[in-house]
Amino acid sequence: MSDDRKRRKGVNAEVRAAFDEQRGVFMISVAAELAEMHPQTLRMYEARGLISPKRSPKNTRLYSFEDVERLRRIQRMTAQEGLNLAGVETVLELEGQLARARVELGRMRDRATQLERQMLDEIERVKRSFRAEIVPYGAYDSEEIVPSASSAREPEGRSTQGRTKPVQIPVQRPTRKRQRGGS
Repeated sequence: MSDDRKRRKGVNAEVRAAFDEQRGVFMISVAAELAEMHPQTLRMYEARGLISPKRSPKNTRLYSFEDVERLRRIQRMTAQEGLNLAGVETVLELEGQLARARVELGRMRDRATQLERQMLDEIERVKRSFRAEIVPYGAYDSEEIVPSASSAREPEGRSTQGRTKPVQIPVQRPTRKRQRGGS
């Protein structure tokens, strides 16, 4: 057979199937068998709120793969770990709260990272805008540099004899545009 004929007949056809673990596909009898429980136990767990199967249009319970795994977990907690159903309810509720808290913490971490980036960008922008005005630490510690007469006046009665001649340091400040409006 030629390759074209094989393809047409589907001999080499690839089958792709997706499996949704949350979709209700098992009826109560199948789910009970998979979880190794009696169907009445599943009904009781549903009444207590431990499990919430989906419903078909005809109101038939449909259990998902996740539901079956949860039933197996409940079975392990009661049989192996010795918890009663009230304990199982508490454990499952606390796990739900923990999962919600983790999601919220993840959102908060993402927001904090975003705000930190914005803050660092703003700091850099401000640094660049004031670069001409920033004076390095210790720049005025030198004895040779004395403030100009306009910025620091000598108290009366003191002379500048014995000192070096004052040096004036011109400082150019960037001009700022005036904003129009209410400010």
